[in-house]
Amino acid sequence: MSEPTKGTRLNKYLASCGVGSRRACDALIQEGNIFVNNSRCENPATQIGPDDMVRVGRKNVSPRTTEVILLNKPPGLVCTAQDELGRGTIYDILPPKLQHLKNVGRLDKDSEGLLVLTNDGDLALKLTHPAQKVEKEYVVTLNQAFPNEVMDQLIKGVHTPEGRAKAKAVRRISPRRVKVVLETGLKRQIRYMFDAVHLKVTKLVRIRIGMLEDTRLELGRWRHLDEAEIEALGKNPPQRKAPADVVRAVRNRSASKPARTQIERFTKKANPRKTAARKTAGPRIKRAAKKVSRRRKK
Repeated sequence: MSEPTKGTRLNKYLASCGVGSRRACDALIQEGNIFVNNSRCENPATQIGPDDMVRVGRKNVSPRTTEVILLNKPPGLVCTAQDELGRGTIYDILPPKLQHLKNVGRLDKDSEGLLVLTNDGDLALKLTHPAQKVEKEYVVTLNQAFPNEVMDQLIKGVHTPEGRAKAKAVRRISPRRVKVVLETGLKRQIRYMFDAVHLKVTKLVRIRIGMLEDTRLELGRWRHLDEAEIEALGKNPPQRKAPADVVRAVRNRSASKPARTQIERFTKKANPRKTAARKTAGPRIKRAAKKVSRRRKK
């Protein structure tokens, strides 16, 4: 067995062999079903080197070559290997040699667009863990036009059945279409967010993951990703600067706000009760002032 300071942890090694998730591999190790160099091993932290032989039961296992593919998911398919309701799945359109890959995140049955599948557990965790804040961008078509205030509301956050959710950015494309950028991946997040503002999503397409886009990949097709593209998955594009005309408009609006407030203060409709009180108070004050001045003269 390799030195403790070298190699790969046993549970991670087993997961890379396609035995199961790390949690499932931990259970196999604790049950005593794993052998390293023909000796039973019950320690998930055992380090496995290139010269070690690992066996699950009576079967020798070795790491699979890491594969990462990009699928342009069509609508009508669910992201699972087997569906209890008998619906079509994304694996129905993948060849047998790719059936061992796991989808990274999900797109619901009615959604379409870019979906990553891989046997690299570390990459999957990096792309889905909330702390990594990997962006996913979507083009959303709605059932009706809506005011700009709705976009501000989505960025501030709304309450959904999955908890409070918000968008990182929302950009209008047309009266009924917007681009939405998310850093989180709650269940049916975009659909629930628009439900919260009384709008219905009629079409939802994921067009970007991290910095990776692919406008040429046809619907229902897949391809392998190279090292540069895999690296792009975990990086977000630089933040876009607002157009100059938008910046000027915001500055002008903020600069003119105090002036408008003062104008509104003077043009504000008078309160009838306060006006009547002032009218009756005026003569009383004058009479009281006259009495004081008379007393001083005496």
